[in-house]
Formats: sequence, C-alpha cells, structure tokens
Amino acid sequence: MSISVGPCNLTQRNQNVEEEENEGYRLVVPGVPICEGQGFLRGHGTYLDNETVVAAVAGPVHQVSKLVSVKPVKSRYVGEVGDVIIGRITAVQQRRWKVDTNSRLDSALLLSSINLRGGELRRKSAEDEMAMREYLKEGDLISAEVQMTYNDGSLSLHTRNLRYGKLPQGILVQAPAYLVKRRKQHFHTLTCGVAIIIGCNGNIFVSQLPSEAHGNTGGFIQNLEEVIPANNRMNIVKIANCIRVLAQHAVPLFETSIIKAFEASRDYDPKELLRHDIASEVVRDVLIALQTEEY
Repeated sequence: MSISVGPCNLTQRNQNVEEEENEGYRLVVPGVPICEGQGFLRGHGTYLDNETVVAAVAGPVHQVSKLVSVKPVKSRYVGEVGDVIIGRITAVQQRRWKVDTNSRLDSALLLSSINLRGGELRRKSAEDEMAMREYLKEGDLISAEVQMTYNDGSLSLHTRNLRYGKLPQGILVQAPAYLVKRRKQHFHTLTCGVAIIIGCNGNIFVSQLPSEAHGNTGGFIQNLEEVIPANNRMNIVKIANCIRVLAQHAVPLFETSIIKAFEASRDYDPKELLRHDIASEVVRDVLIALQTEEY
C-alpha cells in the first residue's frame, strides 16, 4: 500500500488506477489529484478541478468502473443492516422513539419494532402507545439492531430479540466507530465475570453478567438498586479502561483485542492503565499477541 502525498504523473495514474484497486486500496490526502479526463466521474469525497478529480478528504481511493470516490478514514457512524448498536433515547414521539446512535442523524425505534414485557409479540394498541415511557424514556441506554437504512443516512432499529433492550448498570465507553470490527457476534461473556456489548457505532457497554430473570422481561426491567460485588466492579472498570487505552492508540476493537488487553493488564490496577507508560506497554503486548494469533 502506497500513500500519495503530492502531485505525480496523472496519465500514468489513470492507467494504473484499476490495477491498484485489484492489489489493494491507495491512500490519499485532501488536495491530491487522483485522475484526470472526461471519462471519469467524481464520487463522494472528491471534487473536480477543471477535468481533474481531486481528493476532498483523507482516505482510501475506491473506483467502480469510471466512478472514483474516496472513503474518509474518520467519519460518523454509517449504519448497515444487521449492525448491533448501542444508543441513547433522546425523544419519545408518536409511536416511535428517537435514538442517538453516533451517526449524522438520529435513528428511529418504532413501537411496532419492540417486544413487550415477557417477550410478547402482538399488534401494539393505543394503550401501548400511552405507556411508551414505561418501556423507554429519555436518557435510557439501549442495545438494538439496524433493521433498515434510509437514503438520508438515518436508521430504523428494532429490539425484537430478547437480548436487546434497556441496558442495566454498567459503563459506557465511547470510541471512534471506524475502530470497531464487524463480527458475527457482538455480545460477549468474559471468564472474569464481565459481559461486553461491542456496538458497531463505537459505543461499547461493559457490565456484570445478566441474571437469568432479565431474559424474561423483554429487556425493559432495569434494577438500579442491585449491589454489584467489589471484585466484579473492579473487573468492569479495568475492562473499560482497557478499551479506552486501545481506542486512544487506534487499535481495532473486537473481543480478541479486548481480552488480550485485559490479560496484559493483570498486574496493574485500573487507574494505573491511564498512565502513558503503562498504556503503551499494554498496547505493545496486545499488538504482539494479535500478530502471533489468527483471529
């Protein structure tokens, strides 16, 4: 992979653009000419300067036929159908909730797209609409799945699976969405007695293991009076700080990297992980472990 940082032979670049797409993507920075000629079309992340397609953002170049675009390295969360997300309720509207999902626009969770208490699935009535704040209200954290994406970038969510719903006591860690790897499973249970939900939108929730009774409530019962044992609280805080350290050093966030960070930090207290020297040592051990293992 090569990084383009200045002008070069545009004619040769036009000839090699498709070959480079086959070998891997090419990084550019704003203002760098990508290709020229009337046969090329500018896509997202580019603009035209005379007949030259120029990068408007920093990121890899993508070409589909004659359409050239640049996908920004850092951007707001762009949802895809099937993504597991963690969001916060911002408003209760008619037969829907508005949810902040770290994207450009608020997402929508329809009343018809949730389970009722006990996991009941039925047509929602006017009584259910009147009781919407008994299920979810402003400020509540929820886990959900992207059901549909719209042309303007907004998302439609659903919580029809009992594993989704209102989140219990725990710690929310916010990281850049581009660091989260999309995996088949985003709900994980660690051997230290901690459960983590890795949201594709960059929100990661760390909590103790859910009780068996929580699965029968439809995801709307939240016990804020439950006392979490001290050793569990210590592990929850340490996992949260490990995620913060990985995010600060731009390490991909998925279950393996988080587990390796926790193992590398066993000799340190949670607050010590925030020290620069210890954080750098933990990140180094994680990178070495990821390079030596297949994941």
